[in-house]
Amino acid sequence: MDGVLYNSDTPMAGAVEAVAWAREQSIPHRFATNTSARARKQLAEKLNRFGIAAMEDDILTPAFAAAGWLREHVKAPVALFVKEPTWSEFSGLMILPQNAESGASYVVIGDLEEGWNFRTLNRAFRLLYSNPAAELIALGMTRYWLGESGMQLDVAPFVAALEHATGRKPMVFGKPGAPFFHAAAHQLGIPAEEVLMIGDDIEIDVGGPQRAGLKGALVCTGKFRPPDLERGVTPGAILDSIAMLPEWWSQAK
Repeated sequence: MDGVLYNSDTPMAGAVEAVAWAREQSIPHRFATNTSARARKQLAEKLNRFGIAAMEDDILTPAFAAAGWLREHVKAPVALFVKEPTWSEFSGLMILPQNAESGASYVVIGDLEEGWNFRTLNRAFRLLYSNPAAELIALGMTRYWLGESGMQLDVAPFVAALEHATGRKPMVFGKPGAPFFHAAAHQLGIPAEEVLMIGDDIEIDVGGPQRAGLKGALVCTGKFRPPDLERGVTPGAILDSIAMLPEWWSQAK
């Protein structure tokens, strides 16, 4: 979504037309994003403001995937490190107070953006340290993204700090984890090998789905930079932007 269909609050040229074309062609699709700072309802509203018709069920996020797994498998206290709008995705779970420093069985790390500081990160560490059996959950492992003010850190650096301090390997819900891409394919009712993931991060959006058995296409918008092509990942397609999708699709058939 971000970097492909829009940059922050600016829709990408041709994005509306490209999605409309996909619908006209009856091509099944989902909007898969690693953002954990917004709930699906907010994301759907944003797409609709840009002229891209979307409902909550059209959007797959790490928070939605993690919350679904927790509801199915867990009856234990959960500590959330996500922005307030995303809390709604975790309704029905046993959520600890925001000042708790112990008592968590699962510590969920999302993108707090400006909300991250030493005290907040240290509280997440204390929650994990106080319970050797507590699980660390990462809502995606994106390293950085292009925000309105420029490049900024995403979830992975904060998860990496906690992993280093505690020795806990994170459970990853979101890109580049294979279960996230397989969930999208399952929702679409299509075998993984027939699904094309389109994104602006060559490692997360192309390498990740390729390892999961999907195809991956790279758009040269968003946070893409030419040196990305030297990272050892070979995209199935390189598009100047999402606006090129219809032309590429017709040639690739």
